[in-house]
Amino acid sequence: MNFNEKTLHKESIYEGKIVDVSVHDVELPDGKTSKREIINHPGAVAIIAVTNENKMVMVRQFRKALEKELLEIPAGKLEDNEDPLSSAARELEEETGYKTNKLTKVMSFYTSPGFADEIIHIYETDHLYEGVTYTDDDEFVELVEVTLEEAERLMKEEKIHDAKTVFAVQYVKQKLG
Repeated sequence: MNFNEKTLHKESIYEGKIVDVSVHDVELPDGKTSKREIINHPGAVAIIAVTNENKMVMVRQFRKALEKELLEIPAGKLEDNEDPLSSAARELEEETGYKTNKLTKVMSFYTSPGFADEIIHIYETDHLYEGVTYTDDDEFVELVEVTLEEAERLMKEEKIHDAKTVFAVQYVKQKLG
C-alpha cells in the first residue's frame, strides 16, 4: 500500500520568528480527504558535552510552553543556511561559555514528526575549554554540571524531561558502560 498523502491545498496561517504554521488539505491513500496542521522549523542542534570530571554540561531554563524550568543539554536553532556543526559549536559557547576543538556527530532525529518537520542534530564532545557566554537578549540560562547519577535522579524527578536530554543521559550511560 502507498501511504503517501497528496497535498491538495496549503494555507500559511502564521509566520513567526522560530516556526511557521500551515494547514494542508490532503488526499489520503484511500481517496478520502483530511486536514493536516504542520509546523515548519529550520532545524536545531544539541550538544552532549562532558567535562574532564565526567560531568554532563546542562543549562537550566524556563520553558513557557510547559510553564516550568527544565535542565537540558545545550541546544539551539539553526540560523539561515548555517551548517549544523558550526551551529553546535556556536550554541555550546553561547549557552555555556565552553568551547571545543572536537565535535562528533552522534545522530539526527525528528522531534515530533506527527505535526512538525523539526530535525535535531546531536553532537558530542569531551574536549572542553573556557570561552565566553553570550546568550540571546531574550534567553536566560544557568550553567549546571551534573554527574550521570544526578542526571538519572533528575529524570525521575522530571527536572530533566525533554527528549533530547533524556537521549543524552542514556547515551552517556551506555558510552560509560
